[in-house]
Amino acid sequence: MNIKNIFLGAMALSMISGVVLAGALDEPDNMAPFFTDSSMKTMKPEADFKAAWAATPKDKQDKMMKECQDAAMSKPHAEFCANLMAYGGANK
Repeated sequence: MNIKNIFLGAMALSMISGVVLAGALDEPDNMAPFFTDSSMKTMKPEADFKAAWAATPKDKQDKMMKECQDAAMSKPHAEFCANLMAYGGANK
């Protein structure tokens, strides 16, 4: 292998890894229904949170629950994950 191939392989791997790191909890379209504001700083009240969870497709629910159960993935979303476990976890 030459240096160019090694570099291109490393660059491709880093781009793939970056895509993998962006999970369901980092996807604004997934998270917006649970917040009252576009900056996603204020979560909706319990009833609205539960309704948003119920309206979330099952595959997205599964991805979000999995990420909330992973300490590293959930850390930036701790408050959201706490609500999800309390409200959404019971619906599984």
